[in-house]
Amino acid sequence: MSFQDRSPHGPYPQDPHLSYLAGNYHTGFVLLSIVVAMLASYTALNLTGRVAETKGLASLLWLGGGAVAMGGGIWSMHFIGMLAYNLPIRMSYDLWITALSLLVAILVSAFALRIVTRPTVSRSHFLIGGLLMGLGIGAMHYTGMHAMQMNPAIDYDYPIVGLSIVIAIVASIAALWLAFTLRTDQSMLGHTKKAGAAVIMGMAIITMHYTGMEAARFTAGSICMAAGGIDNDLLGVLVGAAALTLLTITLLLSVVDSRLAARTARLVHSLSHANRQLHHLALHDALTRLPNRSLLEDRIEQAIATGERNNKRFALMFLDLDRFKTINDSLGHHYGDKLLQGVATRLTGCLRAEDTVARLGGDEFVVLLGEVAGPTVAANIAQKLLDTLALPIVIEEQQQSVSVSIGISMFPNDGTTLRELMSNADSAMYHAKKMGRANHQFFAPEMNAAAGARLLLEQQLRRALENDEFELHYQPKINVASGAVMAMEALVRWRSPERGLVPPNEFIAVSEEIGLIIPLGAWVLREACRQNRAWQRDGLPHLRVAVNLSAYQFRQKDLPEFVAAVLLETGLDGACLELEVTESVVMHNPAEAAQILERLHAQGIHISVDDFGTGYSSLGYLKQFRLDTLKIDRSFVRDISSNADDAAIVRSVIALAHSLRLEVIAEGVETKEQLDYLRELGCDQYQGYLRSKPLPAGEFEAMLRGAMLTEAPLLRAV
Repeated sequence: MSFQDRSPHGPYPQDPHLSYLAGNYHTGFVLLSIVVAMLASYTALNLTGRVAETKGLASLLWLGGGAVAMGGGIWSMHFIGMLAYNLPIRMSYDLWITALSLLVAILVSAFALRIVTRPTVSRSHFLIGGLLMGLGIGAMHYTGMHAMQMNPAIDYDYPIVGLSIVIAIVASIAALWLAFTLRTDQSMLGHTKKAGAAVIMGMAIITMHYTGMEAARFTAGSICMAAGGIDNDLLGVLVGAAALTLLTITLLLSVVDSRLAARTARLVHSLSHANRQLHHLALHDALTRLPNRSLLEDRIEQAIATGERNNKRFALMFLDLDRFKTINDSLGHHYGDKLLQGVATRLTGCLRAEDTVARLGGDEFVVLLGEVAGPTVAANIAQKLLDTLALPIVIEEQQQSVSVSIGISMFPNDGTTLRELMSNADSAMYHAKKMGRANHQFFAPEMNAAAGARLLLEQQLRRALENDEFELHYQPKINVASGAVMAMEALVRWRSPERGLVPPNEFIAVSEEIGLIIPLGAWVLREACRQNRAWQRDGLPHLRVAVNLSAYQFRQKDLPEFVAAVLLETGLDGACLELEVTESVVMHNPAEAAQILERLHAQGIHISVDDFGTGYSSLGYLKQFRLDTLKIDRSFVRDISSNADDAAIVRSVIALAHSLRLEVIAEGVETKEQLDYLRELGCDQYQGYLRSKPLPAGEFEAMLRGAMLTEAPLLRAV
């Protein structure tokens, strides 16, 4: 199959003196040249991306390999197109000139790849590069034509030759622009665009080639001086197959390498992202996302260096949430975590851009105030923090109010090193707690002594439990009507080698803050039960011993099981144990408290509400709990005989408690007038110095034995 013959009277102008050979095109080779042109264009578009994405030696290797593949593809298309043209004479090609045309194609391809893989390409680059590339392609084409070594030489129609060069230049400019535009797009849509662009580029190259072939005239009687080589048809098949193979292999390598590079890039991006996250986690608190101690200390060191260099002042604030442990233990750690997050958000929102707020752990926050003019500015910011945090925070549809104690140290007045500033701000914060909480205090030198004393107290308390320095004192509970000893309350004391006998108000709060209250409370319960059982074995009446439960103890999940184990260990009957809890403790989580009290009551244990009237002061909630006794706080008893309001409160509590079948005991009774008034109101029991102060175990035992001899009817066993 062939195209229509080109006759001397067809496309060429007639010359009365010359005649020309008539040729025709082999359709198969023409189609093959079109396929090679498009595949070469698609390969070139892919290779630009690989050259642009790689660096160093890899980029040079892709540039060299790409130039060979792309140049070889374009040259093969031109060579196949030339072989597609059949003349009525034997044709062949000079090897060295043919090789020269291939070299020109490779150099042109390298030039093109180098242009479009630059970081940026201007319009002038496209125009100049397209001009040079088009001229190069024309040179490759006509050098390949010259390889036929025709005698006489090929006669050209130069206007058509010029048109082919213009087509080559325009096609080159378009090819460079398309290659630059699509070089980094590795998406499916990007490959579709490259395929479409390859069709356009391939057709442009084909048009240039066959336009150039149209300009060639072969004089009748011409002889191919390079004749005698391999057969044209076989050579065309071999060149086409080799070109397709080379382009396909190059294209596959480019695609595979591109996929590997994309996967590597994703892995590198993922690793980089993971490294950034690890770096962030290493310098930030996981719960609040605030800077942690490491990042805070780095910023303080920078602030110190800047302050020393520029004679600038800054402030450091230590913040500690007041009674956070009570909230955390009563409402759960999950709730406490959300509260801390809310506090962190509040702090961040009301500070300046140059300030840093960090979380050291637990409920401790530190604020580094950037440059401040003086203490007045720091005080204003501290008050702003206090006011902001005082506003209710909504957590799980529940409003929660918190307060904070703030200690402030100033650079350079209160320290010039990181440790000095941190330590002094911490001391000021503890002083703020001692001053009533919910306030801010600036550091003063005398606070270091207080901080040292506090630290020493904590150390001594931990040692006290290990060295068995705690002891129990017992105070009787007396029947108001008969004067009989009904029960006794066990009260912990600390007999310190350095401090002497320390009352509970000086160490209980500290024990709660340092986490010592749980083991201390366990010791108190076990010792009270042991001592009571020992007295019973020694013949004393089976009295009930009352033990106070702290909020931390009551919120232990295994409290009923622990109490049962203590009773079993000591051999004490549950009916001889009374557990006192405050109303605020049971009201933090009434449903859970009701379950715990029910399980304790099932063991025969007596349950009492301590300090009634100081918390929720409502008898309505009492119906849902298994209780036995209400204990009226001493603040209402103190002025009961002279204050009508206190008397009315006590009267109402006694009446309502009796209506719920609860007994009432008044604490802090110190005068006969108070006792007479309680007797008149119908109070069941009392406790106070009027009968006896809390006594050590030995003295209390002696008091009981004396009562057995002189007041035997007044001792009433359980």
